[in-house]
Amino acid sequence: MNDYHILVVDDEEDLCEILKFNLENEGYLVDTACSAEEALKMELTRYDLLLLDVMMGEISGFKMAYMLKKNKATASIPIIFITAKDTENDMVTGFNLGADDYISKPFSLREVMARVKAVLRRTASIQDKETPEQLQYKGLLVDITKKKTCINGVETPLTKKEFEILSLLLQNKGRVFSREDILAKVWQEEVYVLDRTIDVNITRLRKKIGEYGKYIVTRLGYGYCFECE
Repeated sequence: MNDYHILVVDDEEDLCEILKFNLENEGYLVDTACSAEEALKMELTRYDLLLLDVMMGEISGFKMAYMLKKNKATASIPIIFITAKDTENDMVTGFNLGADDYISKPFSLREVMARVKAVLRRTASIQDKETPEQLQYKGLLVDITKKKTCINGVETPLTKKEFEILSLLLQNKGRVFSREDILAKVWQEEVYVLDRTIDVNITRLRKKIGEYGKYIVTRLGYGYCFECE
């Protein structure tokens, strides 16, 4: 199972379902939205990739991409445009908006799967290169290289899972991670891990990091995030 979460946005409901089915067969976690308006109401920061149609209602795919790239929280989410608009000017517009790829309709599902895999591999490689050696918020310091956590200069022992959860949240300040996201990124291929396991680890982690525990915020119905003042 991949730990990548993909959102398909297209006003053709049948196409959404076809893409969802095939992407899930590849092991991805997939959600769909039938309009940009619907998609913009979702917690977009949880997604690793957007498959975005251009020709939609009042808010086109281009306009939605422009809105996402202007927002710091969503600016780094990769976008693949899927559209019947295949002129050179349209493609240039898409890439100028920050698109990572552009697929013209009609397309083969094998082509879509290959391009999705390529974009995710490329963006994951970039993110790995950008991973800092240390993460810090005020007096809370997480040393990724040495696997140490310090509060105001004093080391605070954490379990491996607690350390990885804190690193994930601190590296993505303000981004909400669902329990499923955390399970996929921290527990990965381990089986029989319950959602309750996340809650227990978060509770212990909050206690261990003392005054900084309050910054690990619960978003009811969504998940957890590290929220700065």
